[in-house]
Amino acid sequence: MRSARVVLAVVTASLLVLAACSSKTPPNLMNIRSETDGPDEFAILPPKPLAMPESLTALPEPTPGGENRTDQHPMDDALVALGGKPNTTGKVAAADVSLYNYANREGITPGIRQTLATEDYDFRRAHNGRVLERMVGQNVYFKAYRDYALDQYAELLKWRARGVQTPAAPPPGAISANAIK
Repeated sequence: MRSARVVLAVVTASLLVLAACSSKTPPNLMNIRSETDGPDEFAILPPKPLAMPESLTALPEPTPGGENRTDQHPMDDALVALGGKPNTTGKVAAADVSLYNYANREGITPGIRQTLATEDYDFRRAHNGRVLERMVGQNVYFKAYRDYALDQYAELLKWRARGVQTPAAPPPGAISANAIK
């Protein structure tokens, strides 16, 4: 009889501890942004190196508080690296009009980012992990989206088997069917 009471007390205490660990906060799967008040080390961009221009008379007028020649433009640099041209006018470049029209052929959905964020929040709330995962702060992001993940190597091998050229992917000898298992 005494051992039954001890077991009941341990079970009750365990349930109380688990109940105390529950939280009403939204599921936090990936901590991409810092929650601290310190500086964001990814927001700091070192300036481009100083270089002597070909002609000192060709330099633009100084603009206090404005841009200068050593300022970084990571989005423009990424466009150039991908073979594009940075858009400085704010309009669609003449060479990209057909691509822009094709991308918008089905129309655009206003507020799509907010809609997707809401749907993602609801999905993560429904797939928030097991009790022990939440207790120890286990990241369940990849488990929640496992069914939607694309196996990039299997996909690459499938397209190569069909004869599609994949110049941006690793060379054919670098990936084998055994490497993806």
